[in-house]
Amino acid sequence: MAWATAGNIVITNLDAGTDSPASARADLKAALDELTIVSNNLGTTDGAAKIESTGVISAAVTGVATTSGALTLDPATDVVKIQNVINLNPVAFAALPGSPAMGDFAFLTTDGAGATQNQPIYYNGSRWNYFNNTANGGTDAAVATS
Repeated sequence: MAWATAGNIVITNLDAGTDSPASARADLKAALDELTIVSNNLGTTDGAAKIESTGVISAAVTGVATTSGALTLDPATDVVKIQNVINLNPVAFAALPGSPAMGDFAFLTTDGAGATQNQPIYYNGSRWNYFNNTANGGTDAAVATS
């Protein structure tokens, strides 16, 4: 267990001037034991994320989730750097978001006509397009929708 158990932190012998110091000692020790559990598990699975002195968040995670809405990364440099690989969850055209925003991109498995595509697409503000290497003479093509 990486988190403190609130029920193990008792203040019964700590909340009045007439409380016995001898009785309070055991309560203080139990509370410090709980704090030690939290401290020892910073940056570990099932523990709290740790912010290093460099400002880097250190945590053992296998994913990031939100309880509502989108996950937004807004770095002070306006640049998100990802080392190595981005893996997009493959999606069929019918499962694309109903209200895409310009700049959205996805890895499309099938287009709206049911043809297998297995390639990345992006939303230009009015339609989904394939990446077709326009630098080498190709043109961006709209994704089929029916």
